[in-house]
Amino acid sequence: MNKANVKPASGKLGVLVVGLGAVTTTFMTGVLMTRKGLAKPVGSMTQYDKMRVNDNGVDKYLKYNEIVPITDLKDIVFGAWDVYPANAYESAINAEVLKEKDIEPVKDELVKIVPMKAAFDHNYAKRLDGDNIMTGKTRWEMVEQLREDIRNFKKENGVERVVVLWAASTEVYVPVDEKCHYTLDALEAAMKADDKEHIAPSMCYAYAALTEGAPFIMGAPNTTVDIPAMWELAEKTKMPIAGKDFKTGQTLVKSGFAPIIGTRCLGLSGWFSTNILGNRDGLVLDEPANFRTKEVSKLSTLESILVPEEQPDLYGADHGTHTGYYHKVRINYYPPRNDNKEGWDNIDIFGWMGYPMQIKINFLCRDSILAAPLCLDLVLLSDLAARAGRYGIQRWLSFYLKSPMHDYTKDEVPVNNLYQQYTMLKNAIREMGGYPADEKID
Repeated sequence: MNKANVKPASGKLGVLVVGLGAVTTTFMTGVLMTRKGLAKPVGSMTQYDKMRVNDNGVDKYLKYNEIVPITDLKDIVFGAWDVYPANAYESAINAEVLKEKDIEPVKDELVKIVPMKAAFDHNYAKRLDGDNIMTGKTRWEMVEQLREDIRNFKKENGVERVVVLWAASTEVYVPVDEKCHYTLDALEAAMKADDKEHIAPSMCYAYAALTEGAPFIMGAPNTTVDIPAMWELAEKTKMPIAGKDFKTGQTLVKSGFAPIIGTRCLGLSGWFSTNILGNRDGLVLDEPANFRTKEVSKLSTLESILVPEEQPDLYGADHGTHTGYYHKVRINYYPPRNDNKEGWDNIDIFGWMGYPMQIKINFLCRDSILAAPLCLDLVLLSDLAARAGRYGIQRWLSFYLKSPMHDYTKDEVPVNNLYQQYTMLKNAIREMGGYPADEKID
């Protein structure tokens, strides 16, 4: 076996998160508690999953860290930016996701994680009103400040490498504009001209991270790295980018269940998805412009799994007003639930001779409990990709994301089928570990 194509995970890994809210404080607390042997990182594939590798004709089932060098949890150092000044301990208590007994044992470490001032524009998240923000800075000055923050964090914490993870709120929808989003020169010019309409604050974080040699992960449905200019920057800096939008609850179910309908050759008339959610994310998504960003992300999953043009008899039913099945997604802000969101799916299918049937799925999940292990896996695997010299869009990480990145300028279709995504993930890890990629995506 040959691991020579991946640099070792030597030294400490800095994990800089944008947004010190429910998701990231749950992520941090879980990692710190696991390090002390006081919790289990359930849901993390890098910590539990095993995959088959073929070693000289012999099949073995190995954990990820037995195939490739993955950073040990004890080597992770956390930092953050947030619009609110509360430290990670205060934020974890305020989020009310975890019980106090599961936070207190690592209080000393959490208290030390104090957020740096956020690059923030109130017009991009009107429901947030924090004062721990950079004031009076142009977009380019934000980039410069964020780059300095990353350099200082590395120096002060003695970390070898950094990964930047966006787990902050969904910004208002920024449509891709060819004039300023298609080339790196145009993007930089827009930043320097302080073009607030086309340059979202999240783009400043991504630009700063990549330029400072840090992989960037977009955990919200923001346009941020889903533009050719950022792909160009990732190629130039030889850094990985992954996005977008953590696939935690309802979309995870959709990307896993839709293939059942497709594989069984059943017909689909319509799929209605609705959620209730009460945390800060739900509050921000209560703003129509922010919901539009999320809606685009959540709607994209189904259409590339069950394709009307490929099976018109099954998915191309004409209902008078449109061709194809009807797909609707709704998110409702409902404060009493806080982080415990509930997703309802109503699926209208039909079978033999067109006879109708229904499927109902009611998923009572915990948003941050599902997102925390995704954060861990995406951070560790993005760091692995950087050490393996894999840069640009990391399509093999699509498994973790609602709206996988793809080159839409070349009409590339994203892979949304959960099982095909899992095959891509395993093959990439096999290749980095020096094993043959021995599964095909059908």
